[in-house]
Amino acid sequence: MQNELTHEGGAFINFRNYTFQDSKSPAFRWVDVKRLRFPGGSVGDTELLAALIGHEQFRDDYAGGGVLPDGLRHGPYWVRAVTPDVYESVDREKSDRILREWANRFEDVPADLARDLQREMFDPLAVAGHIYHLGELGDEAIHDWGGVHTDFHEFVLIDRSAERITLLVAADD
Repeated sequence: MQNELTHEGGAFINFRNYTFQDSKSPAFRWVDVKRLRFPGGSVGDTELLAALIGHEQFRDDYAGGGVLPDGLRHGPYWVRAVTPDVYESVDREKSDRILREWANRFEDVPADLARDLQREMFDPLAVAGHIYHLGELGDEAIHDWGGVHTDFHEFVLIDRSAERITLLVAADD
């Protein structure tokens, strides 16, 4: 199945590119969105999550190295520690709350950033049929320099009507 996922692109929103009221607002926050198409059919969510984990786009340390097709890291974790069963199914309201609290933690985001976050993060969240959240995996799962992220929020959005998986990462470093 992993070879059947097609990377369609994505978006990167760097809070540093926006003007905040408070000069102490975090410029070290960002959102990375990766969109992958999957073929229609009756494949279950567990298989889709496994295909995503096996895809080269998943091998991103989110620390400036970009996607490494043979990479061993995913965010703060070793890839080997991330399996479909570590994702928690969450509802839209919980996902929305986590992401809005994260984005607005220090102050409300400026209007232009709010528009971009709505388009790239909250609109896909609103249409997803299934939402999965990658929680804390424990110290043994954190790779050798995985502590660079102070916050790391990952959601996998499955939209069967569009035959799309969206990997959404919102983090601070």
